[in-house]
Amino acid sequence: MLHQIEEPCSLGAHAAVIVPPTWIIKVKKPQENKGRPFVIKPISSPLMKPLLVFVNPKSGGNQGTKVLQMFMWYLNPRQVFDLSQEGPKDALELYRKVPNLRILACGGDGTVGWILSILDELQLSPQPPVGVLPLGTGNDLARTLNWGGGYTDEPVSKILCQVEDGTIVQLDRWNLHVERNPDLPPEELEDGVCKLPLNVFNNYFSLGFDAHVTLEFHESREANPEKFNSRFRNKMFYAGAAFSDFLQRSSRDLSKHVKVVCDGTDLTPKIQELKFQCIVFLNIPRYCAGTMPWGNPGDHHDFEPQRHDDGYIEVIGFTMASLAALQVGGHGERLHQCREVMLLTYKSIPMQVDGEPCRLAPAMIRISLRNQANMVQKSKRRTSMPLLNDPQSVPDRLRIRVNKISLQDYEGFHYDKEKLREASIPLGILVVRGDCDLETCRMYIDRLQEDLQSVSSGFQRVHYQDHETSFPRALSAQRLSPRWCFLDATSADRFYRIDRSQEHLHFVMEISQDEIFILDPDMVLSQQAGTPPGMPDLVVEQASGMTDWWNPALRKRMLSDSGLGMVTPFYEDSDLKDFSHSRVLQSPVSSEDHAILQAVIAGDLMKLIESYKNGGSLLIQGPDHCSLLHYAAKTGNGEIVKYILDHGPSELLDMADSETGETALHKAACQRNRAVCQLLVDAGASLRKTDSKGKTPQERAQQAGDPDLAAYLESRQNYKIIGHEDLETAV
Repeated sequence: MLHQIEEPCSLGAHAAVIVPPTWIIKVKKPQENKGRPFVIKPISSPLMKPLLVFVNPKSGGNQGTKVLQMFMWYLNPRQVFDLSQEGPKDALELYRKVPNLRILACGGDGTVGWILSILDELQLSPQPPVGVLPLGTGNDLARTLNWGGGYTDEPVSKILCQVEDGTIVQLDRWNLHVERNPDLPPEELEDGVCKLPLNVFNNYFSLGFDAHVTLEFHESREANPEKFNSRFRNKMFYAGAAFSDFLQRSSRDLSKHVKVVCDGTDLTPKIQELKFQCIVFLNIPRYCAGTMPWGNPGDHHDFEPQRHDDGYIEVIGFTMASLAALQVGGHGERLHQCREVMLLTYKSIPMQVDGEPCRLAPAMIRISLRNQANMVQKSKRRTSMPLLNDPQSVPDRLRIRVNKISLQDYEGFHYDKEKLREASIPLGILVVRGDCDLETCRMYIDRLQEDLQSVSSGFQRVHYQDHETSFPRALSAQRLSPRWCFLDATSADRFYRIDRSQEHLHFVMEISQDEIFILDPDMVLSQQAGTPPGMPDLVVEQASGMTDWWNPALRKRMLSDSGLGMVTPFYEDSDLKDFSHSRVLQSPVSSEDHAILQAVIAGDLMKLIESYKNGGSLLIQGPDHCSLLHYAAKTGNGEIVKYILDHGPSELLDMADSETGETALHKAACQRNRAVCQLLVDAGASLRKTDSKGKTPQERAQQAGDPDLAAYLESRQNYKIIGHEDLETAV
């Protein structure tokens, strides 16, 4: 027994990143050690990469508290620090002599900037590289370094492996030096602060429209912090503030009050000519929660591709139209790539530095390169897959069944792999290259969906005759929602979601043996769902790759080879009827259905959530025989509308009222419910659909006496047209 007690601990699978207890030495007089009862005395080893974890529990809607507890469990608690209790400085000083040290910042981009500034102050040599677990709202730096747009439920053990195996890259950091505008006499200086909230930026520095929206969010959060305790609520406020500024056009005169000189080149005439309402000085490719304002890497022509480690900063101008086009893959006007900027402002203008906003009095601002920080970039991992390390062992093709899972089943069974497998619904079969990554696989799954939809021809149910069994099977005709994501079912002891922005980092073989699982949060469970043994395949030719899929002749041959030509569709008489509104909506039947109806009428969100989780349906008739979404949009209850959009089937979005032909967007526009209109438009509601009198939502808003709302709906309609044309051009 004594021998077992004295047996040394191996520290387990993550020994390389764990600080051993033997390094922690108790001190007799803590007061002589800045109050700390211990010191760190490391033993150097080339195999070790000790990890220091900083967690901001307040980032991203207080998600950090759970993350803090998980890291405390997996690591030595002495290497995990709560930033709400103390800043990072003392911990970094304590570990400054630890060799091969790595840092993990769990929080938003502001948390990362805070840690980098302390590292500058302490002048550690060499500077430890910093990885990011994104818990904030925007997380643009995390996206740039392949850590994704937000933490969902990835196991901590996977995160620790990724930090250990990550690649060290450089990140440019830029100084902001502010002085009073020398061109203006003191008596002409307007109200506003005299300095920026930060004098260094890592992501971007901007002025105009986007900074105005961020400033409104910041001021509202300071006044009512309890209303900003979730990532969803934060994003909703950003959207509302942007809509308000759009209607007020408060940034339209920006170009008249600034002067911009880049490496000696005066850009002011071009800025005034194009009447920019926002100017961004960009250090990283991502901006505004994942958009790419500089454009795609191969679309630069007169400029170099953007990098975060080249010592150059990109200067971009935006009008309201180009800002809106960002959300559909557009970009701003590329103005310059430079090493130094001089910016003069002649009135108080909203500005933001890495998301920290202010309204700065007229000033002269100089931007110059400060230094480069070491960062940990998440790598495309092959180490976990021995087959992928040996090119000779990678199979030419993989034949994989695709299964979809509902959010309800995922939340109930994601810790039980077998139950999740039983609850999944087969979608089809893919044949892909052995080295295919998930980003490419997503394109093939979307194409598989298109072909299934083209066969189903819009009917509610389609039956396929399997020639091998001569037995008809029902195939689900429900489309995948745009929000579907891959699930990793093999590399951990449970299922977990893979962030879409990280799909290019994962190989199909990493998450699949012979089947792939995908999560569709908008999937509606149905007893009719099923897939025949002779389900259609989608074959990926190894030599030709994805680009050949756009060749119609080859695509036809691929579908024929895959067996789609061997299934013969036939339809029941009842299936040939129109898929009408009356067949979708049903009268409330169960007590949960009635509870949902009453909750929507009363505007009680918590009651709605409870009733839906207890089995109630969102596909029931509301008051006046219209849908619940129609009623919530008409009454202007944005929270109810958002919940129905997130959890109800996609058919509800553009469903027409059986009496008036109005969609939910028509209802909201008639009542001048601006916030609800924006929610519906952002969800993809049709702006062109007409009611029984031939009126669009924009025309209904005009008739209701809200020309600003009508102008907004018209502008969004134009943006969607522009975005569609851009996508077609890209293809």
